[in-house]
Amino acid sequence: VQLQASGGGWVQPGGSLRLSCTVSGRTGGTYNLGWFRQAPGKEREFVAGGRYVNFRTYSTHHADSVKGRFTISRDNAKNTVYLQMNSLKPEDTAVYYCAIRDGTLIASAISDWVQYESWGQGTLVTVSS
Repeated sequence: VQLQASGGGWVQPGGSLRLSCTVSGRTGGTYNLGWFRQAPGKEREFVAGGRYVNFRTYSTHHADSVKGRFTISRDNAKNTVYLQMNSLKPEDTAVYYCAIRDGTLIASAISDWVQYESWGQGTLVTVSS
């Protein structure tokens, strides 16, 4: 399985970006896909994640810091998971990574980056004026 993350860039505070994570090497099945971010000098942190069973979204989860602003979604036809980011703040500046884990994670484990098996290369998001 390979993940290709894209869509990062520079945006002013209050702006929007949509990140994409294209999954190759598998279609359907049961898996978990998470978005994480890491800012310079900070720990990697969970942003959003989804649990998928075949072509159905079983559940989605968002970190408290992004609830109401970010939304994870999936396009089955494109085998791509998106992270729509609205009302961006300077503190959202980070390298964003997508990661995948086969099988089923319990909800409380979705946010644990150690649980994930494969990672994309990361895409930089910069929010500044």
